[in-house]
Amino acid sequence: MPELIERFAQWLNTREGRKIFRYSMVSVISTAVSLSVLAIVYGFIFKHSEVQDTVFANVVATFPSYWLNRNWAWGKTGRSHLTKEVIPFWAMSIFGIAFSIVGATVAKNIGHHFHGDHAHLEQTILVVAANLLSFGVFWVAKLMLFNRLFHVPSLGEEIEERLEGENREVSGDVGLR
Repeated sequence: MPELIERFAQWLNTREGRKIFRYSMVSVISTAVSLSVLAIVYGFIFKHSEVQDTVFANVVATFPSYWLNRNWAWGKTGRSHLTKEVIPFWAMSIFGIAFSIVGATVAKNIGHHFHGDHAHLEQTILVVAANLLSFGVFWVAKLMLFNRLFHVPSLGEEIEERLEGENREVSGDVGLR
C-alpha cells in the first residue's frame, strides 16, 4: 500500500497529475456551489419547482467552474476564445444541465409518489442527490472535452515543438548562407 501511495504522489507531481487533480478539485468546488445553491433555493426558499431550482443552481455553478478550469486546472491565461473555449464549455454545461433536469424530474416523481407533498426535507435530499448523480455521470466526459478545449501541450509536445523550431531555424540559416 505505501508503494501505491508513493506512486500516486509521484504522479501528482507530474504536469498531467496536477492538471487532473486540479480538475477534480474544480469539480468538487462547482459541485459544492451547485448543491449549496440548490439546497438553499429549493430547500429553504422553495419558490419554484425542483427542475427550475436545479437549472438555476447549475447555471450559477457553471461560472466559477469555467474560470477555475480554464485558469487553474489548465493554466490558460488571457482572453477566452469564444468559439474554441466559451461556446463548447457552455454547450457541454447545458448538456449536463439538461441531464440534471432529467434527474430532478425523476427525483420529483419518486418523491411525490413515495412521500406525497408533505415531506419537503426528504424531497430536497432526493433532488440534491439526483443533481449529484448527474454531475458524476458527466465528470469523465467533461474531462476529455476540457482537455481538448483548454489544450496545454504536454512537456513532451513542448520539447518536440522546440526541437522542430530549432531544426527549422538551423536549416533556414544554412539555406541563407
